[in-house]
Amino acid sequence: MVHVGFNVLLPLIVFVLVRIHFLQLALAVILLSKWRMFAVRPRFWAANIRANAVDMLVGVSLLVFMIHSSSQLMQFVWTVLYGVWLLFIKPASTVPMVSLQATIGMLCGLMALFVAWAAGPLYGLVLATGTICYLSAHHFFDSFDEPYTRLLAYVWGYFGAALLWVLGHWLLFYGAVAQPVLLLLAIGYGLAALYYLDHHGKLSKGLRRQFIFIMIAIVVVIVAFSNWNWGGKIV
Repeated sequence: MVHVGFNVLLPLIVFVLVRIHFLQLALAVILLSKWRMFAVRPRFWAANIRANAVDMLVGVSLLVFMIHSSSQLMQFVWTVLYGVWLLFIKPASTVPMVSLQATIGMLCGLMALFVAWAAGPLYGLVLATGTICYLSAHHFFDSFDEPYTRLLAYVWGYFGAALLWVLGHWLLFYGAVAQPVLLLLAIGYGLAALYYLDHHGKLSKGLRRQFIFIMIAIVVVIVAFSNWNWGGKIV
């Protein structure tokens, strides 16, 4: 009961701190809420940080969204979504829910990165993108007891960093969403769906072809929009 009360109170505290412009304190509260990661021997700290990385990623991302919201109502909407995450999504441990946690973590992390730091140095964006992709992929594969979790997570992290390195020289935005984010989400979610279906023996050749075709079509549309610059904003 106390834990539930804390998960309700935490988003409200963050909301109040954002409203009174104590932004650094709001960030500190989110990070300090994970103090239990260090309530073990130091040799377990790295594993605990990795296991809680997606939760911290979502918390910090929602804080970024609150800070950059144009109205108090939108800030409160992000507060409610943070509460939903803490109360219903984060505690779940089934494979579908852990997969959902990983996808939400990558979505929020990448979007928040470009909302808050789009004008930052390219090497920083590349490093941050690779880290977000790595942590999200590690969280995803961990739920399947995948023996090559670390390797696959590194591959996805490297792919995300490489993609950003190529596209970051000419960063295009569609509204508040950067082009690399759209590409990584389309490719990443498609590959995650293929892996999930294959792991449960539900991936037929026809279904695989449909998924690959849809992924390619989405990528082509995104790239075409960048070439034609329909409503895009270049940074």
